[in-house]
Amino acid sequence: MKETIYVIAAAVCMAISTIAPAIAQGKAAKSAMEAMARQPDIRKDIRSTLIVAMAFMETLTIYGLLIAFLIISRI
Repeated sequence: MKETIYVIAAAVCMAISTIAPAIAQGKAAKSAMEAMARQPDIRKDIRSTLIVAMAFMETLTIYGLLIAFLIISRI
């Protein structure tokens, strides 16, 4: 029973830490594309800022994976 709770906790952890950054990355990419379309002369600055922002968002998924591994290792 205890093992089942750990597995469910790890699954929920991964689900939340994957869905939230995915939605945020989609919104950020949409906004960046709109900004590049409006101001093509500064698209390099927008693109580099977007890449850094995407990296920060992706770390949330990596932290979720790490926490899920820690939960699973308790089994």
